[in-house]
Amino acid sequence: MTILTKENLKEELRQRIRESYAVELEDASADELFFTLGSLVKAIYNDNWRETWKNYLKEEQKQAYYFSIEFLPGKMLKSNLLNLGLLDLVRETLSDLDVDLDDLADVEKDMALGNGGLGRLASCFMDSIASSGLPGNGNGIRYDYGLFKQQFVDGYQVELPDEWLNNGNVWEIRRPSKAVNVHFAGNVYLKENEHGQLKPVAENEIILRAVPYDTGMVGYQNGIVNTMRLWSVEIPASEEGKYKSIEERRVYEDLTAVLYPDDSNERGRMTRLIQEYFFVSAGVQSIVRYFQKLNKPWSALSEKVAIHINDTHPALCIPELMRILIDENDVNWEQAWDITVKVMSYTNHTIMAEALEKWPVYLMKQIVPRMYQIIEEIDRRYVDSMRGIHPEDLIQRTRIIQGDQVHMANLSIIGSHSTNGVAKLHSDLLKSVVLHDFYLVYPDRFNNKTNGIAQRRWSQLANEPLSHVLDETIGKTWRKDSSDLKLLMNYQNNEKVLGKLAEAKHQKKEELAEYIQETTGITVSPNAIFDVQIKRLHAYKRQLLNLMHILKLYFDLKDNPELDIHPRVFIFGAKAAPSYTYAKAIIKTINEVANMINNDASIQDKIKIVFLPNYNVSLAERIIPAADVSEQISLASKEASGTSNMKLMLNGAVTVATLDGANVEIRDAVGDENICIFGLTEEEVYAYYENHEYYSHQIYDENPVIRRVVDAFIDGTIPNIGYEGREIYDSLLRYNDEYFLLRDFDDYCRAQERIDATYKDQSLWRKISLVNIANAGRFSSDDTVRLYAEDIWQIEPIFAHTEKEGTSNVFNPF
Repeated sequence: MTILTKENLKEELRQRIRESYAVELEDASADELFFTLGSLVKAIYNDNWRETWKNYLKEEQKQAYYFSIEFLPGKMLKSNLLNLGLLDLVRETLSDLDVDLDDLADVEKDMALGNGGLGRLASCFMDSIASSGLPGNGNGIRYDYGLFKQQFVDGYQVELPDEWLNNGNVWEIRRPSKAVNVHFAGNVYLKENEHGQLKPVAENEIILRAVPYDTGMVGYQNGIVNTMRLWSVEIPASEEGKYKSIEERRVYEDLTAVLYPDDSNERGRMTRLIQEYFFVSAGVQSIVRYFQKLNKPWSALSEKVAIHINDTHPALCIPELMRILIDENDVNWEQAWDITVKVMSYTNHTIMAEALEKWPVYLMKQIVPRMYQIIEEIDRRYVDSMRGIHPEDLIQRTRIIQGDQVHMANLSIIGSHSTNGVAKLHSDLLKSVVLHDFYLVYPDRFNNKTNGIAQRRWSQLANEPLSHVLDETIGKTWRKDSSDLKLLMNYQNNEKVLGKLAEAKHQKKEELAEYIQETTGITVSPNAIFDVQIKRLHAYKRQLLNLMHILKLYFDLKDNPELDIHPRVFIFGAKAAPSYTYAKAIIKTINEVANMINNDASIQDKIKIVFLPNYNVSLAERIIPAADVSEQISLASKEASGTSNMKLMLNGAVTVATLDGANVEIRDAVGDENICIFGLTEEEVYAYYENHEYYSHQIYDENPVIRRVVDAFIDGTIPNIGYEGREIYDSLLRYNDEYFLLRDFDDYCRAQERIDATYKDQSLWRKISLVNIANAGRFSSDDTVRLYAEDIWQIEPIFAHTEKEGTSNVFNPF
C-alpha cells in the first residue's frame, strides 16, 4: 500500500476526472469533482469493508441487524473523510487546487430516507456501531424520493418530490446477486403434503423482487466498515407477463418511491403495509441465507444473529422468521418460537398509546395473508399460555388481535426477549402506564436505553470552530472518547477559554445569519439571542406555545417600544405530515406572524422570526452550532426522548425545557442552575387525566394576557389567517387544550424572562454554556450502542487490521 500524500491524491483525482468526464482537473465542475472524490473515498474504504466482513465470517461473529423504516445519514463526504482520518489532508489538497471542500460537500444531496428523530437515531447508531468495532448492520428501504421537499408558498407548507437520487448516489453498491423475492396477497391455505405435514399453498400471489443497495458505514479511524442495506423494488422477469400496462407495473414499481405514503386513504394504507413487509421479508431472508452458510443447527440462530425492531414498523420480522423456519425449513412451532423470541428485540419510541401502530385485520388478510395466519396462531397460543396465570381482562388487553385490529406493539413485545424505552422517564412510563399490563406479564423484558447522538457529526463536523477550541483547551482525546469533555469543567472560571468558546459561537451565528439572508431575505443580527426549536411539527411538541410567547412579547413591545429586552431571533425548522392539517395550520400561522413582526419597524428589530424551510440533517448542521437557546417544550410525559436537545446541549445552547424525555437526564447532568425548567410535571399531567379538572376556558377567562394572545388568532390581529386561526383557537378552548398550553403559558413566559436576564450577564451565560458542553459526553450514541450490545444483542467488538493506527495514511484505491 502507498502512503497517501497530497501529490498522489492530486494525481489520482486528475486521472479519475479524465477517465470519467474527459476533462482536466482544473476544468472540472463542482459536481464532477464531488463524484470523483466520492468514488475515490469509497475505493479507499472498500478494502476495509471487505476485510471487516471477512473477519466477521472467519470469527463467526454474532451479527446485529437494526431494522428501521427510516435512516437519516445526512451528507456523507465529510463524515467519511473524518472517520478515515483524511479530512484535513483532502481539504488542504483541494485548497492547493483552488477548490473549497465545502463547495463540493454542498453538491451532495441528503439521503432522503427519514423524517426526523427515528431516522437520525438509526443513523447515529450505524455510525457508533462501526466506530465501536461492533458487528452490526442496518436494514431499510431505498426510497426514491424520501419524505418530501418542503417549500412555503404564501406561508403554506407545500410538498415537492425530494429527488435526491437524480444524479445517483456515489456511496451505494447495487448487489443484484443478493436479491430475493417477496410474496404478497393471493389466496393462502394449508394443505397436507406427502409427509403428513400441513404446508401453506399460495394461489394468485404477487411476487416482487427486492434488490439490495449497500452503503458502507465507516467506523471512526478503526478500520471497521459495516453495512447499511437498503432494498429497492423491481418486477421479476418471470412476473412481467402478469402486467398488461405500464400503469399496472407502476403500482408496484412505486412501492419504494416515498417514505410514509399518505395513510388517510386506502391506497396509502396498503402501500405502507406492503412497504413494511417488503423490507422485513427481504432483510430476514438475507440474514437467514447468511446464517445457513455457517452450517449451524437452527438452535444456534440466536447465538449468531440478533434482529432489532426499531419502533413497530418492522414488527413483521417476528412472523416472517417464523414463516421461514416453519414453512421452508420444517422446524416445529415450539422450537421456531423459542428461536424467534431469543433473536428479536424491540425499541418502543412513543408514550402516546394512540400512536402505537395497528393494522385492520381485513387489510392484513388481503396484503400479507400468511403473516396474518401466523400472527393469529401466535395470538391464540399467547392467550392459552396466559390463562390460569393472569386475569382474563389483562390477557384480553395484551393480546395481539383485538376486535378487527392487529396491535403491532403487542406483537413486538410478545415476540421478542427485550423491550426498551429511550429515556429513563419514558421507560418508567412504559412500565407504569402505557405498557403496564405487559410489564406485569414480562417484567424481565423491560429495560431502558437512553438515546444518544453521534457526537463526531454534531461537533467535529458541524462545529469546527468549537472543536478547535476544545482541542486547544483539553486536548484531542474527547474526539474518540466523548466522556473526556468533562475535562472542560476545569475551565469554567477561565475567562480566556470562556471568551474563545463565545467567539466560536459568534462565528457560527454569523454564518447562519448569512444563510438566513441568502435563503429568506430576512436580516438578523448575530448579536441577538438565537432561540431555536427544530423538530417535527406536532401538537404535543408545542411549537404553538413558543408562538404564543412570541405574540405576548410582541404585544409587550407594541405597548412599550422601549421595553428592555435583549434582541431575539426565533428560529423554527419543522415539517408537518402532508395529511396533518392542524400542524400545517400552525406552520401557516407562524409564517404570517413572522411577516407581521419582521416588517414592523416600531419594535426596532427586537424580535425576528425565521422559519427555515425543508428542515433536514444538513440544515440542522447549520442551525445547531449557532443556537443560544434550545426549546424542548413538549408536554411532560409525551416526548419519548428527543435528540435535538442533546445536539444543542453539545454545542453550548442553554435548554428551556419541561421535565420530559431526556430533558430530565440533561437536568441531572448539568444541574438545575444550568437549565431552565418550567411547566407541569408528568405526575401533574396524569393527575389532570385522573381528576378531569382541567378547564382551559377558565384560564382564558381569568388571565387577560392569555386572552389577548388567544384572541389574536381570530380577531384579525394576525393577517392572512382564516380557518387556520379558528382551528388553533378552537383547539385551545372548544376542545379544552389537549396539551395544556394555557396551563403552562405563564410559567413558560417566566422561564423566557430568566433566559433574557441571564443572557444579559454574559459572564454567567458563558459559564452555563460551558457546563452544558462539558456534560454532553454522557449522551454519546457510542455509549448507547455499547449498552445495547452488552445487554440486548450480546455482540462483541472485533477490530480489523488497520495498519496499527487506522486508515488515515493508507492509500489503496483498488
